[in-house]
Amino acid sequence: MDHNTSSTGTASHDSNSTEVLSSNLSSNSPAPEGRPKVLVVDDLLENLRLLANLLIEDGYEVKRSPDGAMALSNVPRFEPDIILLDIMMPEMDGYAVCKQLKADPKTKDIPVIFLSALDLTFDKVKAFEVGAADYIHKPFHPAEVLARVKNQVRIRQQGLQLQSQAALIKQQQQQLKEAAHARQAAEGSLAVMQAAL
Repeated sequence: MDHNTSSTGTASHDSNSTEVLSSNLSSNSPAPEGRPKVLVVDDLLENLRLLANLLIEDGYEVKRSPDGAMALSNVPRFEPDIILLDIMMPEMDGYAVCKQLKADPKTKDIPVIFLSALDLTFDKVKAFEVGAADYIHKPFHPAEVLARVKNQVRIRQQGLQLQSQAALIKQQQQQLKEAAHARQAAEGSLAVMQAAL
């Protein structure tokens, strides 16, 4: 449980957008289709609300999870582009959540940004060892959160584009291979016919 939230100035930002969010923690934000998806995980409801308001106003689709177990169950349904993950949570901490995500081939490439009041070098090193893409220290500054999220989303989208291009190239290579085999077979049949004449 990381009690520190945002730096000075976030309270006014939050108060202007409180009504945007539903009280249902598991609901999606009403963002247009195609917007980047962010899963926010924190056991403090105030932190969830602050981060969700901030991200929604910047155009992201947001789902909130108050604990690690719910986060893991939400990932396959929500399919987030990025996860903002608190470290100090009861029952399952952020390190354990990240380890499970990175152990699953379906979720291992989703970037995880730890957002925590823990500021020791040991904590940061451990975060990166379990697979974190970035680390934000609380109290956070809204501009920093948005900049780091934007950067990781861009890297994620570039990676997906490269995977798509690689899959397309592989498909084209397979089609060329099959066409070459078909041509060889046709040429072989033609040679047999000509020899029989």
